[in-house]
Amino acid sequence: GDVQMTLTQRAPISGAVVVTTPQEVSLIDAEKGVKMFFQVKVPILGVVENMSFFVCDECDKKHHIFKNGGGQLMANKLNVPYLGEVPLVPKVVENGDSGKPTVMAESNNQASEAYVNLAGQVAAQLSINQAKEEKVETTFDFAWKD
Repeated sequence: GDVQMTLTQRAPISGAVVVTTPQEVSLIDAEKGVKMFFQVKVPILGVVENMSFFVCDECDKKHHIFKNGGGQLMANKLNVPYLGEVPLVPKVVENGDSGKPTVMAESNNQASEAYVNLAGQVAAQLSINQAKEEKVETTFDFAWKD
C-alpha cells in the first residue's frame, strides 16, 4: 500500500522480514509484500511462517491447522531465505497480554525456541547483507608537511 511504500522510501531500513501463515490467501499477500520490497530496493532478510502448527497437550502431536510448508515454498519461489516457522502457542497471547514476552516468561516452550532461533537467523542475514555491501575506503594516503 501507499503507507508501506512511503515508509520504505523515507525511513532507513536494513532489511525486511516478511511474515506469512501457511494458507493461500496469506501467501498471496506476503508475496506482494516481498515484490514491493524488491521494487523499492529493500533487502529481504527472509520469510517466516507464523502459526505453522499447533502441538496438542493431550497427544503431543503437531497439528497443521492452516496447512504447512507454504512459507518455505514461497521463499524458494522468490529466491529469498526461509527463516523458520513459529508454532501456534496459546501462552504467547497470555504472556503478551500480561506484558512479558514469551521468551522471558517461558524460555522452554516451542514458540520461545522458535523466536530465539528466528532472532539468530535475522542477525545472520543482516551480517551477510552487511558483508555484501560496497566498502567505503577507510585508508588515507597523506604526507606530513615539515
